[in-house]
Amino acid sequence: MDADIQVLVVDDDEDFCYGIRRIVSRLGHGCRSVATMAGARAAAASQRFDLVLLDVGLPDGSGLDLLPELKALEPAPEVVIITGAGDAGGAELAILNGAWDYIEKSASTKEISLTVSRVLQYHTARRKAADPDRVTSLVREKIIGSSPAIQKALDKVARAAASDANVLITGETGTGKELFARAVHENSVRSGGEMVVVDCASMPENLAENILFGHKKGVYTGADAERPGLVACADKGTLFLDEIGELTQALQKKLLRVLQEKRFRPLGGGREVASDFRLVAATNRDLSRMADEGSFRKDLLFRIRSFHIELPALRHRGRDVAALARHYLDACCIRQGLDSKGVSSDFFEVLAAYSWPGNVRELAHTMEHAVLAAMNDPKVFPAHLPKSLRVSVVTSGFSGGQTHTAEGKDDDFEGYEAGATPTLAAYRETVLSNYEKKYLSDLMARTPSVAKACQVSGLSRSRLYALLKKYGLSGR
Repeated sequence: MDADIQVLVVDDDEDFCYGIRRIVSRLGHGCRSVATMAGARAAAASQRFDLVLLDVGLPDGSGLDLLPELKALEPAPEVVIITGAGDAGGAELAILNGAWDYIEKSASTKEISLTVSRVLQYHTARRKAADPDRVTSLVREKIIGSSPAIQKALDKVARAAASDANVLITGETGTGKELFARAVHENSVRSGGEMVVVDCASMPENLAENILFGHKKGVYTGADAERPGLVACADKGTLFLDEIGELTQALQKKLLRVLQEKRFRPLGGGREVASDFRLVAATNRDLSRMADEGSFRKDLLFRIRSFHIELPALRHRGRDVAALARHYLDACCIRQGLDSKGVSSDFFEVLAAYSWPGNVRELAHTMEHAVLAAMNDPKVFPAHLPKSLRVSVVTSGFSGGQTHTAEGKDDDFEGYEAGATPTLAAYRETVLSNYEKKYLSDLMARTPSVAKACQVSGLSRSRLYALLKKYGLSGR
């Protein structure tokens, strides 16, 4: 029993609320009930709740509309949707928006009591795992920040590291997926082994199987020695497949079997080879949508998504922007052999007003630009930031913060039919592609060589060439 645990019932059926209060009271927890969405908002603003039992049909709206607000609270309560009639569509929507469960009012007292007990056990365990002392004890090299969004991601890293399950890390381009993959590895029991990084987007299709699984001597012309693949190199360690959404269907099928059996056959090999590795995969693509469209295997998605870590975009990390900017400013000064630079009072204000479509990676490049622009000046000012960033911040106060073409159309909808609105996933991918292409174009225009472009961008040569090919840009 834990009287510190608080439950909120949101339902306009007083008899049902009375019954729930008795169930929760017998379990030794505190319980409060309200009849409307407005009452729920007021209650949630006045105290912390560990569990909310939320009715769908309320006098002032649908409880499903309140669900995202409850899950956005800090700390967020667990939510169980409870209604008088079964609704498969509502159940799906509830689960997708973060509900822990969905049950009917007609369920027995025993069933409801069991659900409440289970969800509170889960919530208590999750709260202990999120203890700040636990998170700060993580090996988290180069992961900067303390915002609620990044703390939530680090909490998931801690829980992932405590198991040996496959992990899928998702997030926009530049959010630091490889850093978090490395944190999972370095905090796990496999930290003594190697973390083998595979960039799936840069692997030539005709060589990908060889790269992953290796080959035997003499299997093809020029194969004068046996060579192990990267899967074998990850034995006793972690295999990190970056941009896993880029794998061909044939490789997806082979990877699925390797994950099931932890065995594979090198090219030209007659016997299978075992490799005891833990898989961590990452992507900025919507694998669920790809699976529905048939371009990514559903069975492979289920296999790699045993544990899911979704990384927040920088625009959702608020107070972390200044800490990250300071970190990259100092790091760039060290690389350039310069003394640490001061910062003008409005410098961080401009950074905070920008949306950072390229996320942390873009911020790192921006700080390098600022240091090089300031060079021997003892302090950096907004004037040292890229002109495109400053223009974006200035114009964000006009026309609802959107940039329009001369015809009055939003640039990011270019390529869609007039009047057509794309899905959010398609729109996000288009916007990111536009920014990525512009960044690469500017990068190649401003750097004297591919080697320098790699140094400035932090990209490997193979990854840079792959992206240039993707957007039809010249690699000199």
